[in-house]
Amino acid sequence: MLNEKQLIENGNAVIGIELGSTRIKAVLIDNKGTILATGGENWENHLIDGIWTYHQDEIWQKLQLAYADLAKTVKEKYKVILTQVKAIGVSAMMHGYLVFDKDGNQLVPFRTWRNNITLQSSQELTALFQYPIPQRWSIAHLHQALLNKESHLNQIDYLTTLSGYVHWQLTGERVLGIGDASGMFPIDTDRLDYNQAMLNQFDEHIKPYQLRWKINEILPKVLVAGQSAGKLTEQGVLLLDPTGNLQAGIPLCPPEGDAGTGMIATNCIKEKTGNISAGTSAFAMIVLEKSLSKRYPELDIVTTPAGKLVAMAHANNCTTEINAWVNLFGECLHLFGNKIQKEELFETLFLHALEGDLDCGNLLAYGFHSGEHNVGLSEGCPLFLHPVNGKFNLANFIRVQLYTAFGAMKLGMDILIEQEKVNITRILGHGGIFKTENVAQKILASALNTPLATMNTASNGGAWGIALLANYLNKDYANYTLENYLDQVIFKDIPMSLIQPEEEINEGYRRFMARYTQGIEIVKHITTLGI
Repeated sequence: MLNEKQLIENGNAVIGIELGSTRIKAVLIDNKGTILATGGENWENHLIDGIWTYHQDEIWQKLQLAYADLAKTVKEKYKVILTQVKAIGVSAMMHGYLVFDKDGNQLVPFRTWRNNITLQSSQELTALFQYPIPQRWSIAHLHQALLNKESHLNQIDYLTTLSGYVHWQLTGERVLGIGDASGMFPIDTDRLDYNQAMLNQFDEHIKPYQLRWKINEILPKVLVAGQSAGKLTEQGVLLLDPTGNLQAGIPLCPPEGDAGTGMIATNCIKEKTGNISAGTSAFAMIVLEKSLSKRYPELDIVTTPAGKLVAMAHANNCTTEINAWVNLFGECLHLFGNKIQKEELFETLFLHALEGDLDCGNLLAYGFHSGEHNVGLSEGCPLFLHPVNGKFNLANFIRVQLYTAFGAMKLGMDILIEQEKVNITRILGHGGIFKTENVAQKILASALNTPLATMNTASNGGAWGIALLANYLNKDYANYTLENYLDQVIFKDIPMSLIQPEEEINEGYRRFMARYTQGIEIVKHITTLGI
């Protein structure tokens, strides 16, 4: 503790901050990646006029509270006031649409990755580039705004993501890590920059709109892991730490998206490795040895923070519905005078799910709180079905919620594994759903028929991942590749828990998926009724 206190006092610790879908996390680490302190603050997106968004003021209010919580923990644990650190990193949800005029004014509310409102644009740009452009991508949102003839378009001076926006305000630098940038616009992995041919195609395509800008002029500059991305300004200090205790001049690493920091936090940036992040959304990131044979609407093509090619099987929905039901069970127990901690409730229910039937007793559920592109659903519609001949009990009910949480993502993974024959040596899972040991891990490993590993660091996810990227700026690691830095410095002694797939669960999950795919038409029909 004395050594850690001295390290913090000397300004040799590193801060990582991630703005996730439901929580903003902040961590403090030493130069070997050990977590010294954590902090955080909950927040939620809002559905306003059909758009999933976060208010601009709320971004800063919640970010300040998360940082203040970290600073409070440091003060209580080490009797030290945070004034100086070696580096800072900012990560956030990928994709979306944040646009500003030349004076830095936000032109429209933040349109997050969760919106499925750019289908026409997604299809047109995919055909134009001959490259998959999902609805979540920033360029799809921009092009859809053009198709909709929105009035703000000629005023655009800067288009970025949430991590890019926060970083810009803290440093004044309009830059973005290549992993996050790859979810804005296609990347040329040889040049480690936006694909120039596609930039030219887009400019030519939008000529009839007679705009004042070209696409490359309004996008952030692309940086790779290890490059300097500016320093914390006096203005940035007050945005992050209104007490003014933190000092200006601290270096920042390139801001990254949650997919990239998830890869870092699980040491999955080599070819044939992959990770699965499970939270509000679920996505699998598999680092490819070569390009896929063709494009698939179920798969994104993005990059690692070092610029290697990655296939991303993304689902907009994962744990939201599980959380809703667990909250309901907790409310019921509270009504009867039983005050059970939420973590204990999750653990008890998850473990009980393993006692259910392998195919969930013929029950069926969908946790679609927002639209889901993988199944052609533009709006959210959570649904639970139990046929007359179903085995409706608590174990099967919880089990079907766990099964369906990974259903939409599995559709993309099946393409990689069964059609593209992608060789995967290791997949690591991270996210709160894996906190109860050997439940979600066992189900997911069996669903994919691939061994699944978890680490005890995984619950800190992207905040730890971006802290590791910030730490990579350390001059001590100047001669390390990013892979070597992670292998030899960070993960050398971190234990890993590996779960093997079980054939019986795999067969039960396949029967569930047969019902899952057939039942999608039910969900689509209900959304048309406006219920």
